Amino acid sequence: MLMASMPDWSQLQPGFADPVHDAQGVFRAVLDALARPGHLRSVGSRLAPNAEASIAARATLLALADATTSVWLQFPLPEVASALRFHTGAPLLSDASDLATAQFALLTDPACCPALERFAFGTAESPEHSATLIVDVPTLATGHTGTGGLHLRLRGPGIATHADVTAGGLDAAFWQARAALAPRFPAGLDLLIASGDTVLGLPRTTHVEVC
Repeated sequence: MLMASMPDWSQLQPGFADPVHDAQGVFRAVLDALARPGHLRSVGSRLAPNAEASIAARATLLALADATTSVWLQFPLPEVASALRFHTGAPLLSDASDLATAQFALLTDPACCPALERFAFGTAESPEHSATLIVDVPTLATGHTGTGGLHLRLRGPGIATHADVTAGGLDAAFWQARAALAPRFPAGLDLLIASGDTVLGLPRTTHVEVC
């Protein structure tokens, strides 16, 4: 269901100061993150901090979304929603029944993530018809920090042997559910894990082991 409430433009958050170049910079950072899983990439301080979602999550949506790409928001997030409507024109979705049609989904409470099978993951013939999940987490770091989240070991294309990261906010059950989608390859879900101004790309080809 499309979010029908009228946006409150009085709370409109500024977009990119230089829309073209900033969007290109964020786009390059996201592409590099997906091409090199395990390497955290900064989107830069192109947006002011906001309590509703991280700089990286909001910048990614501003760079990737447009009037032809629907975005599902896990929660209403009035400031994020008004900024997306104004700066991108993206159709915003909010109902659980819309999960299978959204091209992007912003999860700001990953502990309450809907079942991954409910998102669009494409088909063997059309794997591109899948959703990209932008998951906002409280902590994200390279290596095994020992605190603040799960130690994840990544393997797959773009990784020489393996890469270790520590991500908070997502439990082992989430990664088990993601692993269960592997037999459906080339269909699947691509993930962008965001925290602060950094983003971690996890394409569907990346194997994630909880250590």
